[in-house]
Amino acid sequence: MTKHRPLAAAALCAATLAGPAMAELVIPDLSYRTGPYAAGGIPFSDGYQDYFTLLNERDGGIGGEPIRLIECETGYNTEKGVECYESTKGEGALVYQPLSTGITYQLIPKTAADGIPLHTMGYGRTSASNGEVFNNVFNYPANYWDAASVAINHLLEQNGGSLEGKTIALLYHNSAYGKEPIRTLEELSEKHGFTLTTLAVEPPGQEQKSQWLQIRRERPDYVIMWGWGVMNQAAIQEAANVRYPMDQFIGNWWAGAEHDVAPAGAAADGYLSLNMNTINPEAPIFDEIRTNVIDKGKGAGDGSNVGNVLYTRGMYAAMLAAEAIAKAQEIHGVTEITAAQMRDGMEALEMTNARMEELGAPEIGPEFSISCQNHGGSGEGLVQRWNAADGVFEPVTGFIAPDNEVIDALIAEDSAAYAAESGIEPGCAE
Repeated sequence: MTKHRPLAAAALCAATLAGPAMAELVIPDLSYRTGPYAAGGIPFSDGYQDYFTLLNERDGGIGGEPIRLIECETGYNTEKGVECYESTKGEGALVYQPLSTGITYQLIPKTAADGIPLHTMGYGRTSASNGEVFNNVFNYPANYWDAASVAINHLLEQNGGSLEGKTIALLYHNSAYGKEPIRTLEELSEKHGFTLTTLAVEPPGQEQKSQWLQIRRERPDYVIMWGWGVMNQAAIQEAANVRYPMDQFIGNWWAGAEHDVAPAGAAADGYLSLNMNTINPEAPIFDEIRTNVIDKGKGAGDGSNVGNVLYTRGMYAAMLAAEAIAKAQEIHGVTEITAAQMRDGMEALEMTNARMEELGAPEIGPEFSISCQNHGGSGEGLVQRWNAADGVFEPVTGFIAPDNEVIDALIAEDSAAYAAESGIEPGCAE
């Protein structure tokens, strides 16, 4: 089976997924198929690439323009991620999806200077959802502060509307990524009267015995996890070792994939996590991918990830990018769009249930629309539970809205501080 090989960060050898060298739509894929985070990076990248390949194979691209994917291996390393950006931006890149908060923080000023949009889907700098300050950054359909609030809103519902006197521990990856929800959880703890404890885990996260000894000793009512890669597997196994109840253990949406729970076996049954999208391996879009991509030997991987949690999310990210490309073509009346025009398409993006059904992915995500003021989407997320017997995550809730009163105030404060530091005059892009 033909596979698209990752590129070294310092040497660019484009993996071309489309024919004509004339007009084309260039999409870089800053992937990581190596290192301690590869288990999450591989299925996401497979889904991201396979959707674009589907559009090439089935539709001849988007608006008649073929798509060219450029994969560049970052290893989830910030320096390599920046090198990948610098080595690919001159190819005519339309949008970047770095799948790393650390890389995102470094690319925000670079993409702003270069006029290339950045899509940090459910991660990155949360306050970038304020499009008047971060003209070129989009984090729809939801951000990290939304995720923290959705988790608390779920726990409120589980406790009759009150968390007064409860104790919640945040177990987090000690990085820019893991620290993102702390401020929000602190605000929510004051609002709802629960006690928040924070427990940092040094990356990559295999060693967590001291943190789980503390959890066993203090026995918080709930543990919320902001993990990624091997940290998630280690945490779920440690929770089982200290007999912490899985139905009181909630990961965020980067801590709720099959490879996170499988190593713990039956002991992981009942583990909860958030998700920003639904999981439905039987959705028509996956049949289209199997027929037009996998069965033709053109998949980014061997096809074994199709339909799983992170493959679905990668595919969803590509779907949102493709819809923004089509919108940009419509707005500007051209098919060979520029990065600036892509930005306009992203800012005019609207995802409805009707459109998701047309795309063969009914209700894959919440309905949302983007504007200059809101680059973050609806902010909704759902809660899913691991069914170890069947080997699947099953939804526990529908999409839950965040506490916008708290989140909006934090976004306004943080984005205003960034604008002042960076000499940005807030306003909509012209």
